[in-house]
Amino acid sequence: MNNLQRAPGKIHYGWIVIFMGTLTTIGAHGFGRMAYTLILPEMSAGLGITNTGAGMLASGNLMGYLVFALVGGVLASIYGSRVVISLSLLLMGITMVLTGMAASFEFALVMRLLTGIGNGGAYVPAMALGSTWFAMNKRGFATGIVTAGTGIGTCLSGIVVPLIYIAYGTQGWPYAWYYLGGVVLIISAICWAYLRNNPADIGLEQVGNKPQILSAEGTTSPAISVSASTVSKKARAGNLQWGLVYKMKEVWYIGIVYFLYGLSYIIYMTFFKVFLLEAGVADASANAMWVLVGALSIFCGVIWGGISDIFGRNYGAALAYLTLAGSYLIFALFNSLGAFYLSAVLFGLCAWSIPTIMAAAAGDQIGPDLASAGVGFVTLFFGIGQVIGPTLGGYLRDATGTFTVPFIVATVISLAGFLGSLLLLKKPGSGVKVKL
Repeated sequence: MNNLQRAPGKIHYGWIVIFMGTLTTIGAHGFGRMAYTLILPEMSAGLGITNTGAGMLASGNLMGYLVFALVGGVLASIYGSRVVISLSLLLMGITMVLTGMAASFEFALVMRLLTGIGNGGAYVPAMALGSTWFAMNKRGFATGIVTAGTGIGTCLSGIVVPLIYIAYGTQGWPYAWYYLGGVVLIISAICWAYLRNNPADIGLEQVGNKPQILSAEGTTSPAISVSASTVSKKARAGNLQWGLVYKMKEVWYIGIVYFLYGLSYIIYMTFFKVFLLEAGVADASANAMWVLVGALSIFCGVIWGGISDIFGRNYGAALAYLTLAGSYLIFALFNSLGAFYLSAVLFGLCAWSIPTIMAAAAGDQIGPDLASAGVGFVTLFFGIGQVIGPTLGGYLRDATGTFTVPFIVATVISLAGFLGSLLLLKKPGSGVKVKL
């Protein structure tokens, strides 16, 4: 086949690629990161570590993610998403299993750091798959499907880990890492077998001399901007200049807006259960709210990605930030079970909205060939905010003796994200001046 149209009666392969991306986020975020919250109490008791030590393990994981959020995207643009995602998941699976074998804090810290590196290396290229395989008007929806894996993985972890404890007792935390790590290894093998880097890998070439972008229907559309077109030509000529990404002021702006999400949402997530317990909510009710967040978040990426496809990345992100701000503000100002459930619902419906929209926005500006590098670059900003947030929230809680101030701060930061989102470019590539 010398064009981008699928054969009659055959499924568009882009959907298979997107499914591989969903499996990746299930393993990378759902199992590799979110499950830690559930395993932590028994793991801390088993290793004899303090709350400070437990926090350092979490920080080590996030630092590893931060480092490879940028590097992973660049490597995927150079060597292909298939290699980088599969090897990153392989690293995650091995180090998760080894985490279960940890007999000391130091060994566990190194393993969590390596798991974080694998997480960043797998997640960032997966989030760029929609930009590589789909046209601009379907990109947010496709990326949202990938994002859904985080919610699915969170829910599955919430089901599997308690079952493991039932089978092995409270000392069964190593088995939780064994089983979850084993599943991640299986996902790595599946991605290696079925993931493809771009349409050219399966014989779907560009039409004519202009770079083409694959649409959800298997048709083609012209390159979306002058800058993206130029970059694509360089890449297809065998001269992939990923450094061009960092010269685009629009990409920097997307990163700054994304930073505000990382800084605010992580305060809410980190102290979600601790706050509820301090507010007098029963442990079972707090767990139920977290399951509700995970279940609702499965669909939020698709919903918000679709909204941004229709109304624009700027308005989609602005509305999502405003909704998230409302969720944080409820925790700050109200003290009733109904209000807490409302906050959980609002957050669950928007939990992964901003990552979906920011990944699509970066792809809009850069084009399909360098999408992984672009998503990696803006994710670096998100990662920095994510590392700062828990420390900031914890310090404010200790300094004031209440969670009201941390949640108000998260609300203000999210409102800043709302304002910043309104200024996101509607049209990709406008005003971009890159010297080639």
